[in-house]
Amino acid sequence: MGKASSESRGHPGTAYFRDIAATLGAAYLRYDFTRGTAQEADFLEEVLALPAGARILDVGCGPGRHALELAARGYAVTGIDISPRFLELARTEAATRELQVAFFECDARQMPFADEFDAVISICQGGFGLMGDDDALILKRMAEAAKPGSAVALTAFSAFFDASGMREEASFDVDKGVVFESMLVRDEEGKEHSFDAWTSVFTPRELRLLAIGCGLIPENVWSVSPGDFARRTPDLEHYEFMLVARRPSASASRHAT
Repeated sequence: MGKASSESRGHPGTAYFRDIAATLGAAYLRYDFTRGTAQEADFLEEVLALPAGARILDVGCGPGRHALELAARGYAVTGIDISPRFLELARTEAATRELQVAFFECDARQMPFADEFDAVISICQGGFGLMGDDDALILKRMAEAAKPGSAVALTAFSAFFDASGMREEASFDVDKGVVFESMLVRDEEGKEHSFDAWTSVFTPRELRLLAIGCGLIPENVWSVSPGDFARRTPDLEHYEFMLVARRPSASASRHAT
């Protein structure tokens, strides 16, 4: 079983995953969890009720899986990521497919957007869930980027799943809600590299409270798996949750004051 404790190596407070992304490069797309993009985009289209031509911000877009898929469906997509290598891959694929997507290198904690997008997403721990104490700041920036009345959706790892101890390679800091592991990844040539990794884990209640604290109205939390997004009541068997929340409309904000 995995090791649960009140101690683990503390999060460095930096975007440690930039080095992991640089090492993985295109090899990232060999992982099974990256192969359900079309189904995931189908689900996002449905639950976010995206209007034709909607402006979408993909936070932590990586090599552009969701950004490119949504752009191919006619949406105006902006993707931000902290990894130059992932963004290079995304831009190359966009050019190959003749898709117009705006990709920018940006730390999600420092996003400059305000009231601009019809939907803001962060899927597969692209931006949210990797920065420890700064996860709430990232969600706040996502909320700020959304237009009033627009939706914010993200996926996050389940604290319940990691508390089960099923992942032998992971150490769960119960007090901080962060899982630490030494991760082996293969680069584009197949060579193995070891990295330390920290991932925040959440309960449905915590995700709702975080959303409220960032000025969002939580609408749903579901249990999901890569390539199997569904309106599924939170359970103990799936290792991810999806939060869908909404920024209050301008009229609602006026009534509240």
